[in-house]
Amino acid sequence: MKIVDLIKDGKPYIKQMIELLQTTFACYANIEDATQEVELLLSEERILLGVVIDDILIGLIGGIPTYNGNVYELHPLVIHHEYKKKGYGTQLIRVFEEEVKKRGAYTIYLGSDDEYNQTSLSNQDLYEDLWDKIKNIKNLNNHPYEFYLKNGFKIVGVVPDANGLGKPDIMMAKRVRDK
Repeated sequence: MKIVDLIKDGKPYIKQMIELLQTTFACYANIEDATQEVELLLSEERILLGVVIDDILIGLIGGIPTYNGNVYELHPLVIHHEYKKKGYGTQLIRVFEEEVKKRGAYTIYLGSDDEYNQTSLSNQDLYEDLWDKIKNIKNLNNHPYEFYLKNGFKIVGVVPDANGLGKPDIMMAKRVRDK
């Protein structure tokens, strides 16, 4: 297993990046949409790291600089379904955090969509008692927010109805550098 900088050394993995996005996210099921996203991910100002085993790309993590480079949005984190829950996502996050620190940023944030009623925040009026609902969040069906919590992220907010009525985006963040 090795972690590679896909912006510098990713040309041989472009087809695999597209396939990973297509098989993981419904919004990239169309090859044109997945191809367009990979082109964006490979932008010079971004971070894009991949996990490779025997020349097969099994996962990737990307980062977009925001807030004048003080913050990076983690987008996306993808692990091939056959390799999930084996520590590869956590390894990618660790290396990603080091790269974000090297670039001088303080914080990483992400949105973790709840499009499929996987948490107790779905199908709720999040405009009432939001912080109580966040404090008492329950994982109903293997939503990834718990993975991010285990990796040091905190829930910092919610965007109600981000993916349709009753389908929020759970906003999470982690400080990676103090000074």
